Amino acid sequence: MPLPARRTFLALGALTGLHLLTGCTGDHPDRPAQSGAADPDRPLRERQLAATDALLADYDAVLATGTADAGKLGDLREDLLQHRTALDPAAPSPTASTSPSTSSSASPSATASAPARTVADLAAAERRTAELRLADLAAASPALARTLASVAASGAAHAAALGDTTAPAPVPSPSASSSSSPEPLPTADADALQAALAAEHAAVYGYGVVGAFLPAGPQREDARGTYAAHQARRDTWQRVLAAGGASPTAAAAGYRLPFPVKDADSAARLAAHLETQLTAAYADLAAHPAFRDPAAAALRESALRAAHWGADLPALPGLATDQ
Repeated sequence: MPLPARRTFLALGALTGLHLLTGCTGDHPDRPAQSGAADPDRPLRERQLAATDALLADYDAVLATGTADAGKLGDLREDLLQHRTALDPAAPSPTASTSPSTSSSASPSATASAPARTVADLAAAERRTAELRLADLAAASPALARTLASVAASGAAHAAALGDTTAPAPVPSPSASSSSSPEPLPTADADALQAALAAEHAAVYGYGVVGAFLPAGPQREDARGTYAAHQARRDTWQRVLAAGGASPTAAAAGYRLPFPVKDADSAARLAAHLETQLTAAYADLAAHPAFRDPAAAALRESALRAAHWGADLPALPGLATDQ
């Protein structure tokens, strides 16, 4: 799957031209500590690399049977190699010596299952590995947390592409404090949440356009349900920001579409585009400990929705990459 050269927060800009919601950032995928410096994430990196190697071995086992779509599985396997590099750019390429059977750092949850032999086995393995990524979120540094949230979202999309229909466990959204004197949000947390709110404002607008160009039927119902979901998340972020003493970002007066929408096909492309862009805001939000779980859940949902609407997801949804 192709990788974007830079993360683009939103591809909708204001019709007035006064408020631009597109742009590039200087952020990069997670990098470990400089050579010679202690890396507090080292145990997590090793556990995640072992889990990735176990998954690579599963792909190789299924590909060796000759009974699966080699092209499709090859593309997904290529994503895993990019996951490895993102998790630890200094890690050596996977070889027989780093297979899960010989790696001492492999997590029991990553290696306890029997080797995959079918596509259904692979789908289940992708889902389990995505859950392992999320289990390490709380202990990770901010940069590694962003990477784990992105890789987990990619794994969830892989599992869905391979036929897994298991619904992920629901993650409660943060609620506004009921205290008469709630703690103010730290500036960095508030800024990341404001970016997510701005993204949801744009998504709500965009889905209004999407629904207008879809004929009655399943696609329009999908768009209607997703429109309501983005409204609900927008409202949640507004409440959390207000409770934390911040003034929630207001919706723009209008938004410029990234391309003309004039029929059902272009409406579906817009939906895919919106969800792909949302992953950037939620990858950034996942770096903040107070919002990691809901941000990772939102990133996963947007990645799955983007794929549902036909997007060709990058290996690292929401993260910028160097070219």
